[in-house]
Amino acid sequence: MDLSHSILKVLAYFDLFDYPVSKEEIWSYLERPVKIGELSAVLQELRDRKIIFLSNGFYTIRDTDALSVRRITGNLKAKSLLRIAHRISHFLYQIPYVRVIGISGSLSKNFAAEDADIDYFIITKANRLWVARTMMHLFKKFSFLFGRQHWYCMNYYIDEEALEIEEKNIFTAIELITLLPVQGNGVIRDFFLKNDWASHFYPNYRIGMKSPDKSVRDSRFKKLMESLFDGRVGDWLDNYFMRLTTRRWKTKEAKQKLSVKGTRMSLYTSKHFSRPNPVFFQKEILALYNERLKKLSVKWDAALL
Repeated sequence: MDLSHSILKVLAYFDLFDYPVSKEEIWSYLERPVKIGELSAVLQELRDRKIIFLSNGFYTIRDTDALSVRRITGNLKAKSLLRIAHRISHFLYQIPYVRVIGISGSLSKNFAAEDADIDYFIITKANRLWVARTMMHLFKKFSFLFGRQHWYCMNYYIDEEALEIEEKNIFTAIELITLLPVQGNGVIRDFFLKNDWASHFYPNYRIGMKSPDKSVRDSRFKKLMESLFDGRVGDWLDNYFMRLTTRRWKTKEAKQKLSVKGTRMSLYTSKHFSRPNPVFFQKEILALYNERLKKLSVKWDAALL
């Protein structure tokens, strides 16, 4: 595919989030391998034709400085929120059966809006996801007393038996390569190996072996609790919590309940994972992206003649 179209596809995707991107970020998200020098030349050509625009070091398909100002402000806010997220991650890791804590969502891309949440990606021990998840969400209830519930958005869980992400598309690939591991016992390396498929979407970006920024030993409490629930009692509890949570979320979906931000509340569950239902936000983003590409392609083709 022509490099100009590949660049424009990157900009169109991030424009869905009102997020201009740097030259290095464009290079990372191109669907074809390319040298950075070649990219620079084509970016300049697209600017000369006024197909794309540069503002404060960031490229966009819209001729406005407002987007770059918004990004710079969000990048600055993300710095302080990331420090909080790292401290919380170290605490959450000490909950029994947790094996990896990572930061996901917009914060993993170094951006935080005024109403930003802290989203976590969590890997648990095999067959203990629901015990770990229940403990974590019981703790989260206390955060509502202090109005800090948005710091504890623990919405994506997998266990060691389900390391490979099922949905393979540009949305999940970007979420995967931008994931920030914070705390873990080494399972994250297996996770990235299982999901090397993301390199097929973005060959310039090498996932490599991302490791948590710091490792700590399991606390005595964590070791004790895991030893107590490693047998049949733990198996029964895990299955019970899975059935209970799934039943509650099916009721919420049937009533089409919305979150405080107005998004559809959903949960996709099984024995080995608990994550947002891709039928809603993920597929909605992909549909919007494809529709936007259809509309913009005609304009781009005419401008590139």
